[in-house]
Amino acid sequence: MSMSNTCRLLVASLLGMTVAACGSPPPEGGSSIPRNTLVIGIDVSGSFGKNYESSLEFVANYIYAHLHGLGGLKQPTAVFVGSIGGDHPQETKSFQPIETFENMSVPQITAFLRKMYPSHDGLTDFNPFFARTATLVTRQNLVLAPLNIVLVTDGVPDTQKSKTDSLGGYKRIDVSKLEYLSKNVTVRILFPRPTIAVRWEKQVPRHRVRMWTVDDEVMNTWKKHYHPGEKPESQTELWKWISDNVDFRVRSI
Repeated sequence: MSMSNTCRLLVASLLGMTVAACGSPPPEGGSSIPRNTLVIGIDVSGSFGKNYESSLEFVANYIYAHLHGLGGLKQPTAVFVGSIGGDHPQETKSFQPIETFENMSVPQITAFLRKMYPSHDGLTDFNPFFARTATLVTRQNLVLAPLNIVLVTDGVPDTQKSKTDSLGGYKRIDVSKLEYLSKNVTVRILFPRPTIAVRWEKQVPRHRVRMWTVDDEVMNTWKKHYHPGEKPESQTELWKWISDNVDFRVRSI
C-alpha cells in the first residue's frame, strides 16, 4: 500500500472516530443541564398576610415549572426553600433541598409549603436568610454557578430604627456575602408595594448582585394567566408571563 493511501485511511479513520464520538449519547444518568442554583425565601410574617396565600400558590407553580423545564424556564440543578426571618433577630432557619419537591405535584407543593411555613407574627429579617444562602452555596460546592434568589415578601425589614428612619432599614440589608459567589447573582423581590420595591432597588447596598423587583400590583395578576383544571404542561400562558416578568434577565449594575 502506498504512503498516500495509508494517509487517506488514517484520516478517514480519525474522522469516523470523531463523528462517532460526537453522535454518541451521553452516559446514562448524566445531565446536560448547566449548573445553576435556585433559592426561594417565603415571608411568614404577619405583615405579609394579605398576599401570603397567593404567594404560596405562585411559588408552588414556580417550583414545579422550573423543576420540569416547562415553557422553556431554566431547570435548576440545586434548589433551596426556606422562610425569611423568625421569632427572634438573626434567627436561622433550615432550607428544604431539591429532592423534597422533585416528585410532588403543584397541589402537593402548595400543601407542603403551607404546612412547613405557616404565617405568624414573626420578624422579617433578611440578613440571616442571605447569610444562610451563602453558607449553603459554599458548603455544597455551588460557587461560580449562576445563583437566582427569589423572595416572596412585602419587602419591609424589621429593624429597631426603621420606624423613625424610613430608609435606614434598607441600607442595613446585607447582601455582601452573596457578592462573589458567582458572576451572576440575582435577587428577585416579589410582592412588595411599589414604593418598597424602589427602596430595594435604590437603597440596598450592593456591587455585583443584580436586583429585580415585581410589585404586588403586577404579581397579583398572575392568576389571570393561570387556567384552573389544565395540566401544568398546558399552562403555557403562565410560564410565558413568568419568563417575561419574574425571570427577566437583569443586567449587572
